[in-house]
Amino acid sequence: MEYLDFELPIKELEDQLDKCQIIGQESDVDVSNTCKQIEKKLEETKKKIYKNLTAWQRVQLSRHPNRPYTLEYITNLTNGTFLELFGDRGFKDDKAMVGGLGQINGQSFMIIGQQKGINTKMRQYRNFGMANPEGYRKALRLMKMAEKFNIPVLTLIDTPGAYPGLEAEERGQGEAIARNIFEMARLKTPIISIIIGEGASGGALGIGVGDRVYMLENTWYSVISPESCSSILWRSWEYKEQAAEALKLTSFDMKKQKLIDDIIPEPLGGAHYDKETTFKSVAEYVTKAFNELKDLSTKDLVAKRMDKYSKMGEFKE
Repeated sequence: MEYLDFELPIKELEDQLDKCQIIGQESDVDVSNTCKQIEKKLEETKKKIYKNLTAWQRVQLSRHPNRPYTLEYITNLTNGTFLELFGDRGFKDDKAMVGGLGQINGQSFMIIGQQKGINTKMRQYRNFGMANPEGYRKALRLMKMAEKFNIPVLTLIDTPGAYPGLEAEERGQGEAIARNIFEMARLKTPIISIIIGEGASGGALGIGVGDRVYMLENTWYSVISPESCSSILWRSWEYKEQAAEALKLTSFDMKKQKLIDDIIPEPLGGAHYDKETTFKSVAEYVTKAFNELKDLSTKDLVAKRMDKYSKMGEFKE
């Protein structure tokens, strides 16, 4: 397990507990009471830290190296039924965007999401979860296929943003994202979107227009990352914590602003502390959302989606 800066008190107590247990195993000394005291203190420390997280700390948790990524969610949600589909039929297959068919609790879904990779080599292969235009065009191709066969769409969002390189712009990055938003708004099949990590800018919006949009508890969703915001406003990354607070990017901020439908709770410490519980919670929310949407007519489904997004951003002077 890797630890973030603010988690170091937990690491110290877990190290103490490990040493205590080793002493109990390797000697005749009864250390059970000492171990229980450390366990109690460890639990109290975890609650104190994780129940009072700042916006920046939640951003850090969303990027935790042990946090499950899209393909791990897909593998566990579909129980071996996932069939990955490739290519945009125009340029090439984008490894940062994955998608295909799979069953969740007996219901078929077209599942699409950004994949970051779990080590340096795989992150390079997946372009750190930053999709090119062909990635968004592949996503749209799969969504259109789902619409044709009346299959609901599930999108899993985890990206630091769409790839900003010159070649991406040459192939129409902005147009590809805009086209996805336009087409998703009127797609004639249910769409469920879940932010499982980072939800940054147009890179997230390109697969983020849904009838139901959920965020895992320790994720963020914003037009810009705290570091980039800090570098623009203060010409330095040193104010990233202040920027994170000002951007109102946490799941709780998004729910308060009515920009998402609900928050999926995570185990104490984050999704990576108990992955099985996290996968189970996500599956329950997906099934619940589908059951709410499945009986709507195509006309009502699209109308409700349009109405939902047209109401966002309203204000009174």
